[in-house]
Amino acid sequence: MNYYSLHHKSPKSTFKNAVVNGIAPDRGLYFPESITPLSKEFIDNIADYSNHEIAFEAIKQFVGDEIPEDKLKEIIAETISFDFPVVPVDKNIGTLELFHGPTMAFKDVGAKFMAKCLEYFNQGNDNEITVLVATSGDTGGAVANGFLGAKGVNVVILYPSGKVSDIQEKQLTTLGQNITALEVDGVFDDCQDMVKTAFLDDEISRTLTSANSINVARWLPQMFYFFYAYKQLHQEHKDIVFSVPSGNFGNICAGIVAQKLGLPIKHFVAATNVNDTVPNYMKEGVYTPKPSKATISNAMDVGNPSNFIRIQQLFDNNFEELKNIFSSYSFSDEDTRATMKQIYDSTNYVADPHGAVGYLGLQKYGLQENEYGVFLETAHPVKFLDVVEDVLPVKVGIPEQIKKVIDKEKVAIKASSYEDLKAFLIKE
Repeated sequence: MNYYSLHHKSPKSTFKNAVVNGIAPDRGLYFPESITPLSKEFIDNIADYSNHEIAFEAIKQFVGDEIPEDKLKEIIAETISFDFPVVPVDKNIGTLELFHGPTMAFKDVGAKFMAKCLEYFNQGNDNEITVLVATSGDTGGAVANGFLGAKGVNVVILYPSGKVSDIQEKQLTTLGQNITALEVDGVFDDCQDMVKTAFLDDEISRTLTSANSINVARWLPQMFYFFYAYKQLHQEHKDIVFSVPSGNFGNICAGIVAQKLGLPIKHFVAATNVNDTVPNYMKEGVYTPKPSKATISNAMDVGNPSNFIRIQQLFDNNFEELKNIFSSYSFSDEDTRATMKQIYDSTNYVADPHGAVGYLGLQKYGLQENEYGVFLETAHPVKFLDVVEDVLPVKVGIPEQIKKVIDKEKVAIKASSYEDLKAFLIKE
């Protein structure tokens, strides 16, 4: 499998080079040269396959022969080590829980898969690689955990000061070893801009790669969730609509790849908070990024989502085709709190703010009688403890994964500009 840059000014790349380099020399995102649908027999009999087998069938064409099959299966086994249950919430709505992994967030899958691929590609190489990543919340903890102790790989995580939850901050600032956190005076977009600037800087870019969802090894494994949900639902529900809480749009983009592989998904809803760049685009046909705003669903506080260009490419930049299977709606913090209460009062289900936005997406879309809606719960409610316990009459239990870090001491380096980041990277 070859990959090409969406800026179309760089040579084609192998999977290995796309993973190691993160983005193309022309600063464009890598995109697979082709997507070959899986056999109808496989899709029809998906219940006969284990989650590991499903993941292998879905990802193998994108890896090609650059990782031997037995090693790829080993990487998948280490990545898919927990459950992805669809939990009924309403008569025609369920939630796909993606928070049963080590950091209790959906990004555990992509982060672990990428870490293992990078470690494999870097074996026998004396040069260390620095993974540079910006986080609006959960990416940082998942990447830190996924790469912890990886040989020849150092990880530098930039996060916006005061704009991630306390538990999220602990998950990315307490691990030590090969993980360093930089606390940035600014918002997520400032962190992302600093990362992008570093990749443009010839003095330091040669040893850098990205673990944000711009990296194909972080982005593509997220399609596994959609296969797992379909495996659980397809015998009872034919017309499945997914509502995905969306920030950088990597997760929903991976879901569309799953559809292109033959998974019969009827429609996708990209549910956002007040950072409404994509909902506005879907209304007006004009893409106008803007500065991000802080919300209680902080993992979606993104004003210029990197992966939306990939979604456009999946539809050959045909806006009308995109609208046929993709909708996007924006909701306020007030809407989110009210919906958290509504879900709890009617079902006793405790949704985190991101899941509540996903539920709102299904309501706005308006499910038909023959449709079954699935909203993604992308993080455990404990990750947003203050918000959840302020809104709902509940005391959220602290899972073992969180107890491991909650009492550890935060260690972070302050940064206020790109110059601060560059000085740190050079010193390293």
